[in-house]
Amino acid sequence: MPKVVSQKADTHYRNAKPKDAPYRIGDGSGLFMLVEPDGAKRWRWQYARPVTGKRNTLALGDYPTVTAAKARAARDDALRLLSEGIDPGEHRKLVRAAGVEAASNSFKALCLEWLASRESVVAPAQVDKSKARLLKDVVPWLGDKPINAITAPDVLAVMRRIDERGARYTAHKVKSEISQIIRFAIATGRADRDPCPDLRGAIPAPKEIHHAALTKPDEVAALLRAFDAFSGTYPVKCALLLSPLLFARPGELRKAKWEEFDLERGEWRYRVSKTNTDHLVPLARQVVDILQGLHALTGRGEYLFPGGRDPHKPMSDAAVNAALRRMGYDTRTEITGHGFRAMARTILAEELHIKPEVIEHQLAHKVPDTLGTAYNRTKFIKERVAMMQAWADYLDKLKAGADVLPFQRAA
Repeated sequence: MPKVVSQKADTHYRNAKPKDAPYRIGDGSGLFMLVEPDGAKRWRWQYARPVTGKRNTLALGDYPTVTAAKARAARDDALRLLSEGIDPGEHRKLVRAAGVEAASNSFKALCLEWLASRESVVAPAQVDKSKARLLKDVVPWLGDKPINAITAPDVLAVMRRIDERGARYTAHKVKSEISQIIRFAIATGRADRDPCPDLRGAIPAPKEIHHAALTKPDEVAALLRAFDAFSGTYPVKCALLLSPLLFARPGELRKAKWEEFDLERGEWRYRVSKTNTDHLVPLARQVVDILQGLHALTGRGEYLFPGGRDPHKPMSDAAVNAALRRMGYDTRTEITGHGFRAMARTILAEELHIKPEVIEHQLAHKVPDTLGTAYNRTKFIKERVAMMQAWADYLDKLKAGADVLPFQRAA
């Protein structure tokens, strides 16, 4: 290695003043500082390339971010490569190229690419939820790791970290999403194997969560009468009245837009966020009456149930549950906004004797038929129209305290 000579103190470089033209301050063995007219001070190292002997110059950073000591260390590293017959400039290009390739094959890069690919096949809300989970619980630990180097213990460590904070469902959801990302990488030639199946049983499955629901007719009758006596705002009261009649997912009801409704035809058409499918809800006469009254108040806006603070946004997702609690119902053990779906499913089957496949289609569940056909928004539509009207009539009679006969299906 060449002898290093003429090294100057750091203060010498700090005190160097700009001139009308760039000038050099040598530090030995090809290292020098280039002082620009604007005052910028840049470290450069000049050397002769192996074999050809042609002169080349490497940039080693700017002063004072790179001190004289750091610049000399970088030069010494380059001199070691040169002594082994390696061109430091070409070596730097190879290292940078390898870094770019590694970054493009990192878990974070594949994660973002996978999320982008999902935007055209699932609802934006689902993509946002996945992105939030992955960026919070996975990327900080696996983000820089090459996708092909992720092992079962790596994934298990992520799952345990989540599980230890009491979020077992999220731990399993994250494992599923990691698996999907790795399989996406396999399909695009950037990974060889998905280690996630090796973790089957490593963390117990989460307990199934059942949303609180009233399923006994007498309990439902009392709840409906409580709705009539509700003293809150009119939009929230309408949301309460419509919840059992429509038994849609709470988020889809509170975000319902007037443009989705055709009151003359008695139809509500919207996109189901969970399954990314179009859905059709037949509207019973009672529902149309409620909507006509609500339209007089909120019909000039976008949403049926505008937010109290910002009418350009839908009402809070806590509004219906808060109203239920105001009426004295325990939303943990008795009834929640989501519980109206279980209420309808149970009573429609047990009391009105509706065929399960008709109920499931109205619930917007993906229920393949015997031929494997996926959910179709118009499947069983005649039966569903009749069912929704019979259900509304049943609830009216239930609220009035009348004896209710089972729904009679057409022969």
